[in-house]
Amino acid sequence: MYKIAVLVFSLFLVVAIIAPTAARPTLAQEGATTWTCPEDYEGQTLSVYGWATYIGSNTIPDFEELCGVTVQYDVTDGNENTLTRLREGNPGWDVIIITDYIVQTMVEQELLIPINYDLVPNWDNIGDTFKGRSYDPENTYTIPYQWGTTGVGYNIEAVGEITSWEQVWEHDGPVSWPEDLRYMIGVGLQMLGYDPNTKDEDEIAEATEYLIEKGSNVVAITPDDGQVLLAGGNVDIALEYSGDILQIIQECECDDFGYALPEEGANIFIDNLAIPTDAPNPELAHVFIDYILDPQVGADISNEIGYGTPNQAALDQGLILEEYLNNGITYPDEETMERLWTVDANTDIEEAYIDAWDQITIFIGQ
Repeated sequence: MYKIAVLVFSLFLVVAIIAPTAARPTLAQEGATTWTCPEDYEGQTLSVYGWATYIGSNTIPDFEELCGVTVQYDVTDGNENTLTRLREGNPGWDVIIITDYIVQTMVEQELLIPINYDLVPNWDNIGDTFKGRSYDPENTYTIPYQWGTTGVGYNIEAVGEITSWEQVWEHDGPVSWPEDLRYMIGVGLQMLGYDPNTKDEDEIAEATEYLIEKGSNVVAITPDDGQVLLAGGNVDIALEYSGDILQIIQECECDDFGYALPEEGANIFIDNLAIPTDAPNPELAHVFIDYILDPQVGADISNEIGYGTPNQAALDQGLILEEYLNNGITYPDEETMERLWTVDANTDIEEAYIDAWDQITIFIGQ
C-alpha cells in the first residue's frame, strides 16, 4: 500500500515536466507577484514556525511590505518537537509547517484549527495530486506547501557514487543522520524487508537493532542542518532532505557533492501549512497562506530552496526553472518515484516508534 500511495506523484511529474517552457524565467526575473494584501492588517504581527532555509529570502520581507505587518520566523527542530510544544500549549505561533505523517496526530489531539477557505482564494492554484491526501482527506486543516524526498547527500571524492544503502552502511567515514525518527526507522524496516509503516512492535524492535548496528560511524543527528556538516567537510555522508542538499550543490558551484535515492527505496514527503489552535492572529495567518499560494510567490520559494512545488498554476505558467525540472533531484523521474514510500500517521503505535528512536540515539551516542 505504501508504494501504491506514491504512484500518483509520478503522474504529477509528467505534468510538471511537460509544463510550458517557452518563458522560463531567469533568477533576475523572479518576484513580480500581482498578489495584493487585503486591507486593515497594517501594524499587526505574525509568527511562523518552520524549518531553516525553507522559505525564500524575499518571501517574508515582501509580505511585510505588502501588508504593512511584522513577521517573526522561528526555526523548528522537527515535527515531534512541534507536536510536543503544541501539547504543552501554543507558544504563540500563527502558522506552522508540518510534514504529512504528523497531521493526523495533531488533528486527533485538537491542536489545529480548520482552514477558512473563504480567506484563501489561491487554494485553487494547488494541483489536484496534492489535494485530498490520506492524512487530511478534505484538506480541513492543512494546505500543501512543498514536497521532496529524503535521501543521501555525499562528498563524491570521499565516497564515490552512492547507489545503495549498503554503501552508506559500509562507509567508515563520518556520517550524519536527520532527527527524523519515522524516516530513519522506516529505512531500517525497509532494509529488513518490512513495511516502512509497520504496526508490528517486533519488526520495529528488529529495525531498532539494525540501525544501532549500522550507526557506529554516526557523528551527528541533526534537526535540519546535515547539509551544513557536509558542505563544511565535517561528514562524508549526510542523510538529508533533497532541497537542502541541492542548496549546497548550487552554492559551491562545484562538482564536490551528490544526492542519491538508493535503489532499495527512500522517502517522499509533503510539508504543509497549518494554523495551530490558539493562534494569536488566525486571520492574518490565512492571508499569509493565501500569499504563499500565489503562483509567483510559490515559484520563487521553490526556485530558491530547491523543493518541488504543489502549485500547479506556477507550473502551468512556466515559472519553475528548467534546471529544477531536469536535475533529477527536485522532480525525480518516474522509475525513481516507483521505489519511494510515504510515512503514514500510525498514531496507535506512535509511542513504540518514539521509544525505538530513543534507544537508537542513546546507543549510538547522540
